[in-house]
Amino acid sequence: MSKHRPANSLSEAVDGRLLALDIGARRVGVAVSDERQIAVRPLPALRRTNWKALLQKVTVIIQELDVRGLVIGLPLRLDGTEGDAAHRMRRLARNFALSLEIPVFLQDERLTTRAAERYLRDSGETGPLAGERLDGVAAALILSDFIARLPPREAAAETPRASD
Repeated sequence: MSKHRPANSLSEAVDGRLLALDIGARRVGVAVSDERQIAVRPLPALRRTNWKALLQKVTVIIQELDVRGLVIGLPLRLDGTEGDAAHRMRRLARNFALSLEIPVFLQDERLTTRAAERYLRDSGETGPLAGERLDGVAAALILSDFIARLPPREAAAETPRASD
């Protein structure tokens, strides 16, 4: 992938752990997949401050978890068009792509916050704790949606066993 733009093709997807960000005005929801991109789990949200601080926090997570690709939620309008918020996320994705050594992808995030609220409510989580988890659950939904769009992986070739 070129370091000058976000990846725009799923064919550029990589093997390994993926990190997703749901970037809001005050907080950034974070979620991570396992190495095989089967399971997704939310991480604690990051406080949104300036670009440099956000990049530093994300870089630390990428290094600590050996992340191979970054997925950023793209806030499209309900009709699928892009407004100011989507343009801001495209700009942030481009900045991440220029600053990181891993591919950066955009994923439609329409209605993920509502789905995350419903998930937390249905699982019995309410109050301040649910509010703190909301951003991470939304990021996990974004990441799950992205993984679901990936082309099927080829089955790994079986290693022949030596017979005794």
